[in-house]
Amino acid sequence: MAAYGLYTHIQSNKRRSVVLLIGLFMLVYVLVYAGALVAEAMSVPNAPLDYLMRAAVYDFVKAAPFATVGAIVWIAIAYRFHQAMIDAITGATPVTRTEEPRLYNLLENLCISRGITMPTLRVADDEALNAFATGLNPKQYSITVTRGLMNALNDQELEAVLGHELTHIRNGDVRMLVIAVVIAGVVSFFGEMIFRLFFQASWYGGFGGFGGRRSRDDGERKGGGGAAIAIIIAIALVVLAWILAIVIRFALSRQREYLADSGSVELTKNPDAMIAALRKIEGRGELARANSAVMEMCIDNPRVGFSNLFDTHPSIEARCAALVKFAGGHDPGPLALDAPAPQGQIESAPQEGPWSNEPPPAGAPQGPWGPSPDQSGKPFLPGPSPLGDGNGGSDSGPWGPKR
Repeated sequence: MAAYGLYTHIQSNKRRSVVLLIGLFMLVYVLVYAGALVAEAMSVPNAPLDYLMRAAVYDFVKAAPFATVGAIVWIAIAYRFHQAMIDAITGATPVTRTEEPRLYNLLENLCISRGITMPTLRVADDEALNAFATGLNPKQYSITVTRGLMNALNDQELEAVLGHELTHIRNGDVRMLVIAVVIAGVVSFFGEMIFRLFFQASWYGGFGGFGGRRSRDDGERKGGGGAAIAIIIAIALVVLAWILAIVIRFALSRQREYLADSGSVELTKNPDAMIAALRKIEGRGELARANSAVMEMCIDNPRVGFSNLFDTHPSIEARCAALVKFAGGHDPGPLALDAPAPQGQIESAPQEGPWSNEPPPAGAPQGPWGPSPDQSGKPFLPGPSPLGDGNGGSDSGPWGPKR
């Protein structure tokens, strides 16, 4: 079904994400079958290919439940500890309103405006300009902002970035990305295990040197010569599963950045701030300590692949162009950042007014509220009360004789 508006696009992407994640999880079973095929080929090296394929299916049926349990345990561990692992990688720590009032108030105002539960706020002491959201449920949702981003952006631009990450949470992107990264980790783990199984077995005596080799009485057929072909098929399956896992992860990330940008504009009503924030972040978002999985969650991922095939985010140029076209923003082009003032050398404008530290100029006995009667430069003090002296005198005030 075609999508015609922001919310239908969100629903459409969610449905596609679920389908993609199901397909990603099925890759685990492809790897299990590839592992079974490698084991059979090394166990019965002289068997024909059709025998090895059937034997691998039999082994796969027996191993599938264990693979499923292993994947579920992996996901459960990630569900419980993924935030701690990400914090360990990025060095981010939770902050409160007292510690970061500016950042906290900006995010709280956005959440109140849409009735959204306030996510945990974290700050990473990194000079890079970036931010990302994490979490699998409302109790775990968190937004992390780097110190460099806070220093480089003004309030409107910082609010736009927070709106971007908050939109990722509202749209369910964060949950999908975390699950995709977790399952992709399972795929990588099984793939690496199969390669280690193959190369270690080859190192210790070729196909026939694999521990647990079947005897010829178990069904080995001489003269088949299908083991080499089976090994090639298994390796091809592993490589295919690994590539598909990467492509699916990238697709989940890339397709959502446009929606998050537009969602930020919807929250802040300020497309120019979102564009300016992206332009300042452009080329400055590299988190040196973060791995590729964390960078895929960021507002911008400057790590690019060949011919943009493996880029996880659209280019800043394309995102700004979309905001200009569909949100009416104005793109100033690439922006240079002002050098921060050295700490301890903050220049302040000279104070003016009655509390100025500057001495009054010579010959100007002027008080803050008008000329000083005694020419001393002290504040003007009124003379006798305009209502009289209080003793029945006949002095007149400024509004006529006293009655």
